[in-house]
Amino acid sequence: MGIALASPAITDAAHAMARIKDIATLEGVRANQLVGYGLVIGLNGSGDSMRNSPFTEQSLQSMLDSLGVNVRDTRLRTRNVAAVVVTAELPAFIGKGGRVDVSVSSLGDATSLKGGTLIATPLMAANGSVYALAQGPLAVSGFSAEGDAESLNNGTPTAGRIPSGAVIEREIGDSFEDIPALVLQLNNPDFRTAVRVADAINNHTLNRYGVRVARERDLRSIVLRMPKRMTVTRFIAEIEGLSVQPDQPARVVVDERTGTVVIGKNVQVSTVAVTHGNLTVRVVETPEASQPAPFARKGETVVLPRTFINADEQGGQLAIVGGSDLQTLVRGLNRIGLKPTGIIAILQAIKTSGALQAELVIQ
Repeated sequence: MGIALASPAITDAAHAMARIKDIATLEGVRANQLVGYGLVIGLNGSGDSMRNSPFTEQSLQSMLDSLGVNVRDTRLRTRNVAAVVVTAELPAFIGKGGRVDVSVSSLGDATSLKGGTLIATPLMAANGSVYALAQGPLAVSGFSAEGDAESLNNGTPTAGRIPSGAVIEREIGDSFEDIPALVLQLNNPDFRTAVRVADAINNHTLNRYGVRVARERDLRSIVLRMPKRMTVTRFIAEIEGLSVQPDQPARVVVDERTGTVVIGKNVQVSTVAVTHGNLTVRVVETPEASQPAPFARKGETVVLPRTFINADEQGGQLAIVGGSDLQTLVRGLNRIGLKPTGIIAILQAIKTSGALQAELVIQ
């Protein structure tokens, strides 16, 4: 299994161009995380056991008390209730009454949340203020089935989502027009990319407004200056659609768990000779039982060990790997005919030898 290479008919430039809105974000425009604790009801016997999850029983008692039902002196035995943690993301500049999706995850020993309904759960931000209220039926994709001798699980039945399940009750209070400074932040910081973004914006504004408005501050941020008689929204909408060719560092990413190897376009390898062979040692145990002869007066049955050891070393093919571009490197690795594990081992060895002119990231 080799490394796949894209069709040469597709040019590199077609892949490299990207819109500014896809590689950068506006500083100060971000989402906020919300979290809450609640109860899911209506489960078909798959909820928390009150003995192992005492917090579920306490929460159920508190909820019933708030509804005028006194169960403080009653031992609850229900299995159709589960304690859950509810999370959501509060988008920037969302108004009161807007809706967002919520994620619900079991906190106790419930086996499934399928068919359950989340009751009203306040969602708080890091400052402790409530910004949303979540409620509604859960959508659970996983399922679990269990018998006396076998069980089957598919997905995660103890987690689900509620589309548009939270209503915004309080606004952040920020306004887009009140942003003190317009600063673009690159998702992947790079000096050359920052300069290209600033040049693309200046070329556009110079032709349209006769002024330059962008200045690269560092490898991460580009400072913008608003043209006269322009709203912030219209100006950002204009520059977001500009195309830029982002630069990227030479990097090789290796995931040893799945055998995935990703090689960046700018990776270069100094010419090296590579050989790779596998040594397989197989040990087979075939014990035999030795019994005394028929009608023997003395003797006992014993187990005699029988061990067979076989060593097999596959011949490694010597090949020269190296080149100034990605295509040459891929052709060299594919010529050796290695599996992903072999390619990973070779890349690590090439990096150790100093011939890999790139950053090697092992996950």
